[in-house]
Amino acid sequence: MQIRHGSFAALGEWDAAQAGLDGVLLDLGVSSPQLDQAVRGFSFMADGPLDMRMDPTQGLSAAEFLAQADAEEIAAALWRYGEERMSRRIAQAIVQARAGQPLTRTLQLAQLVQRAIGRREPGKHPATRTFQALRLHVNGELDALQQGLAAASTCMKPGGRLAVISFHSLEDRLVKQFIRGPDLPRVARGLPAPAPVQGALRAVGRKHFAGVDELARNPRARSAVLRIAEKRA
Repeated sequence: MQIRHGSFAALGEWDAAQAGLDGVLLDLGVSSPQLDQAVRGFSFMADGPLDMRMDPTQGLSAAEFLAQADAEEIAAALWRYGEERMSRRIAQAIVQARAGQPLTRTLQLAQLVQRAIGRREPGKHPATRTFQALRLHVNGELDALQQGLAAASTCMKPGGRLAVISFHSLEDRLVKQFIRGPDLPRVARGLPAPAPVQGALRAVGRKHFAGVDELARNPRARSAVLRIAEKRA
């Protein structure tokens, strides 16, 4: 077994992958220790530095992004990566707040979001979508996932299987579309439809969810979705 420090995006550069893989498992979840350690800045439930980087040596932290971006950039990130309907209101609140004091702590941001939009979804903290969006943005997670899926498909041998565990709808939607393959181009009414294009992968069974026993042991698995695909010959 080889352990490598890196992103899914670099999968195709590994020697073992270039030699051909029998299978690939992508677990897209954030590890519990990362979530539970306030110093990593992922959680709105405990105070810590507003970082959110998977690799603290790479890229901008969430605090640095919020300090530099304008309201439109912040709103775009919250909408794209968190599907936050109140993205513009939150972005304006962030820009106004940072004019008086830099946003550097997780609870500072969580409380700001709660004041800006109140509680809208029962059982969910108002800052949930904002924190998800910032984490995905500063780590480039969806771009890395797309590159990792493409590399896995290329490097797998015919008959090899790809298994992906996702934890929110943006990831699962991307995985589902990748397995399904390219969409057919639209044609004008009356013209013949183009022949379907067969993708490199075929779905194996339906998507899977954690069972009752697993949820009892690990409640964080409640949002996990497993999809499996096989590379065509």
